[in-house]
Amino acid sequence: MLQDIRDNSQGVIAKVIIGLIVAIFVLFGAESIIGGFVAAPSVGTVNGEEITEAQLQIEMQTLLGSLGVGAENLDQSLVEQLAINQLVEEALLRQSTSRLGLSVSEARVDEALITNASFQINGVFDPEFAVRTMNTQGFSVASYREALRERMLLGQLVNALSSSNFVTESELSNLASLNLQSRDFRYLSIPPGARTLSEAITDQEISDYYQANESQFIAAETVEVDYVLLDRSALMNEVSVEQSLIEDQYEEEKAAFEGSAERRAAHILFETNNLMDESQALKEASAALDRLEAGELFSDLALELSSDVVSAQDGGDIGYSGGDSFPEEIELALTELEVDEVSSPVVTDFGVHVVKLTEDNTRVFSPLEEVESRIERDLKSGEVARLYSARLAELSNLAFEVGDLADLAEQLDLAVMTSERIGRQGGIGLFSNRSVIDAMFTDEVLLDGNISDVIEVSESQSVVLVLKRYNSEQVRPLDAVEPQIAVSIRSEMEREAVFSIGSDILDLLETGADASEIISENDLEWRDESNVERRSSSVNAEILTAVFQLPRPRMDETVRTELVLSNGAFVIAELSVVNDGQYEDMAQEERVAMRENLNTDFGSNEFRFYLDFLRESGDLNLPSLESNFQLN
Repeated sequence: MLQDIRDNSQGVIAKVIIGLIVAIFVLFGAESIIGGFVAAPSVGTVNGEEITEAQLQIEMQTLLGSLGVGAENLDQSLVEQLAINQLVEEALLRQSTSRLGLSVSEARVDEALITNASFQINGVFDPEFAVRTMNTQGFSVASYREALRERMLLGQLVNALSSSNFVTESELSNLASLNLQSRDFRYLSIPPGARTLSEAITDQEISDYYQANESQFIAAETVEVDYVLLDRSALMNEVSVEQSLIEDQYEEEKAAFEGSAERRAAHILFETNNLMDESQALKEASAALDRLEAGELFSDLALELSSDVVSAQDGGDIGYSGGDSFPEEIELALTELEVDEVSSPVVTDFGVHVVKLTEDNTRVFSPLEEVESRIERDLKSGEVARLYSARLAELSNLAFEVGDLADLAEQLDLAVMTSERIGRQGGIGLFSNRSVIDAMFTDEVLLDGNISDVIEVSESQSVVLVLKRYNSEQVRPLDAVEPQIAVSIRSEMEREAVFSIGSDILDLLETGADASEIISENDLEWRDESNVERRSSSVNAEILTAVFQLPRPRMDETVRTELVLSNGAFVIAELSVVNDGQYEDMAQEERVAMRENLNTDFGSNEFRFYLDFLRESGDLNLPSLESNFQLN
């Protein structure tokens, strides 16, 4: 195993730019490399290596962050257990890499830093940006490099342990026999239906059900609120635009637009930077032109080669220009191209470009009658936006100053409206908005009876509300839930009827008696299935699972099971034949995939065994945490 680990730790290391790495340390200073450590309380040791309280707290925060929404509600001791287990495993593995003599060179750490996309701007490593990013993550350069080195070492160990296995043909054959297995069986399904409709449900039965299940009929608390709504769209009727303003805007737009040539272009950019100088970029651009000449598509090469990753996703498209949107060098090149023609390499301050002209149009502005309605709408929208902003500010002031919603509405000429009953889960429309729902149930509104703050539902709607009525949680009256209870009772009667029929049939089958009569009486029939695989979609998944859990039947015998499906159907299934899968019948690509998957599983198991061995043989001393949990 040791040799496997050593083998996996070797590889070709790309040449790095030492100056960039040096720049990091210059920016940080020597203290980041050799100093700054403060003693922290210890929570225990792993083979003599301390685990500090600070490490534990950081790991706990990391875990909570990875778990996402709701993690804050987890039991603190559980989070602590997970965190300490993680720290213990990391310490054991780190110590193991040291004993095995694994190492990561400075050059490999440097390479990992430079190629880390988190430290790059426009695909180029930026030392200052890297330092800032490390700082935001709570690292100095020295501590980040050490953490990165440790991660790379552990990666070597994990990869080595996971890749040091081999799979035999016998193991593959056994797995294929199981995974590709098919089964022959039949099943009888007795679905719920209308067998009990002739049996009346009495008032007493409904009453008894109601008394026994009151908790099912509790109506949650609700509120009704009065509210005023400030709606930007409603202000459109208050705004008009004079014809002269429309005409002035038209002339202004026409003067800015008409007469110029509008060109659309695409490019492939070879950015010049510390990793590629201009001469190298020119060579790369020339090579790209050769490939275009050979028939490759411009869009494909843009996606593959361009440093401008945004435009590359759209075939290199950089949009339109009236003559001044692109760098001067590109604008000049475009004037010499025909549509779909590609330029020779163009040098700008950004690097070297291969430019393609995709559209070339002389712009002519539309007549006034064609754009008048659009201009009016634009001018009107601008005025409405200003008016809405002013009204919103006024609404906010009045909501703070005025204690009566009716007075507020009168001053703003808004209508007071009343909501339906709304629970904490919300309603529809305006009352499906989480901010509105939360405001309705604040103490300020619910308990104190005050007008709410302004709630900005969207960019175009804002609302202020006040409590009108509070409806407490209560048990719904019997007459309101009678239909619901009747359905529940009927469903239970049907389930009992189905179960009774199924049990009778099953009893006959178990004793070897003929069950055909009762099957016929209930309009049922057996369904035969042959060569059905465990992942088949032709049979109900619940039935299939039950069938594949049955033991292999003896010759000329069947194995039987029964189950109740989630839809209430009673099912009897009889397995007759198990057909083993054949490794030899698999396609080559399927064999390869099976081998790789099995190898991965074996590797993961070996790694887990190795980690358990380190735990069992190690000296773990964590007295401050022993009262909370036991290490796994």
